[in-house]
Amino acid sequence: VNVSKDNAKAPHVIDLAVLNSYISSACPSIGHVESAEKFAGGQSNPTFKLTTDNGVYVLRRQPPGKLLKSAHAVDREFRVINALQGSEVPVPKAYHLCEDTSIIGSMFYIMAYVEGDIFWNSALPEIASSATRGAMYDEMNRVLAALHSVDIESAGLRDYGKPGSYFERQLSRWTKQYRASELEHVEEIESLIQYLEANLPKDDGQVSLVHGDFR
Repeated sequence: VNVSKDNAKAPHVIDLAVLNSYISSACPSIGHVESAEKFAGGQSNPTFKLTTDNGVYVLRRQPPGKLLKSAHAVDREFRVINALQGSEVPVPKAYHLCEDTSIIGSMFYIMAYVEGDIFWNSALPEIASSATRGAMYDEMNRVLAALHSVDIESAGLRDYGKPGSYFERQLSRWTKQYRASELEHVEEIESLIQYLEANLPKDDGQVSLVHGDFR
């Protein structure tokens, strides 16, 4: 069986023969996949560098196995990336979403590969210039502000999420996810849940896109 190179665990290995058979009709523009190498670290959704005879692309998939409800929603990621094309928010070109879990074992999408540098330490010790570090954080803040300023209506995302009661819904979801994966009683977590329930901020009614890592 022709399978991908993989830097992590076997469950993430992709059968390239099956993938190519699917792509040849569903997304032929990216070409024939020659290798799929998993990026190391940092993704709740496993992400692969696809090298094809037509270029380099990225495949992002749900992890295999049983998933918590509403978690690992790569279909929602794909929809937002598509909606933000041409906006002030830099996003890669999105090529194809596959919701058929029988192809590689879970839902996935394919997008453009964008060259760039990865810095694991937020203090940016690799960057000698404080001015450069400042400029990098200024750009991050600019993009976050641009994301928050996206017109949901014109972007076609009006039905992307429920309006109102955001904090209440978030706390309810996090608590349910915690209960679903709870292995032992942790008193500190119970105290935190009780505190948050009693001290939720008021909802101001504003609706905007936010990045999941910066909520």
